[in-house]
Amino acid sequence: MSGARIEAAPSTGRAAGLRRGALRVAVAVEARKAIASRVMASTTALLVIGVGVLALGMLLAAASGDEQVLAKLGPLAGVPGWAGLVGVVLQITAAAGVLAFGVALSWMFGREFADGTVAALFGLPVSRPAIALGKLAVYVIWSVVVAIALTVVVAIVGFAMGFGATDAAGVGAIVRIPVLVVLSALIAVPAGWVATIGRGLLPGIAATVGIIVVAQVSAIADVGAWVPFVAPALWAIAPDEVPAAALLTVPTVPLAFGALCALAWSRLQLDR
Repeated sequence: MSGARIEAAPSTGRAAGLRRGALRVAVAVEARKAIASRVMASTTALLVIGVGVLALGMLLAAASGDEQVLAKLGPLAGVPGWAGLVGVVLQITAAAGVLAFGVALSWMFGREFADGTVAALFGLPVSRPAIALGKLAVYVIWSVVVAIALTVVVAIVGFAMGFGATDAAGVGAIVRIPVLVVLSALIAVPAGWVATIGRGLLPGIAATVGIIVVAQVSAIADVGAWVPFVAPALWAIAPDEVPAAALLTVPTVPLAFGALCALAWSRLQLDR
């Protein structure tokens, strides 16, 4: 009996090592796909450069006295310097971030179905759940890169507008930008599961729109602070009014739907 136990441990260790090796391979392959993808490149450019340019344009229009822009900015219209810039960026990112990440994730999980290459996955030595988890790992890493890039662009815009150095409060406000970007990426993970179940890009994009609608309705109903799909945006825009503990609900979304993605990929069949 003791000999059987001694042999079981190395076997379990080898199995765990094989799984980790398969996951590393999946991450490497999915990373190469993402780097070579025009979809990921264009989404990155639109989110990073687009938000920076749009924020700059809105601030310049507000400074010139454009009444329509001033009305859209609301309380931010009279906020000067870094606080005004960061506030505008957060408002734009809260609306556009989830959509951009949902589109990217829909492509990552739906491309094999749309291109008709999903059958080739069944002949790979890497398991399909490992492929799904590899996609999610690359997606999270990419979202961190986007968060850093957007923060750098905002800093460049601020210095270009002559804002100069900021104080500790300003730094704290700027830090909310990358946090909001990453949290927005996490709550968009259901799009990957829906793209898998729907076997294509469009179902995932539709799910992303649904997430945005749920967030808007929850915010209007005044229950958004504890709804993971809307808590990041409310916290970023009004951190004094939303408890930081509400952000602890956000990881439940990627954990639950990431597991569903892996399960769905493990049960993929060629005929349906």
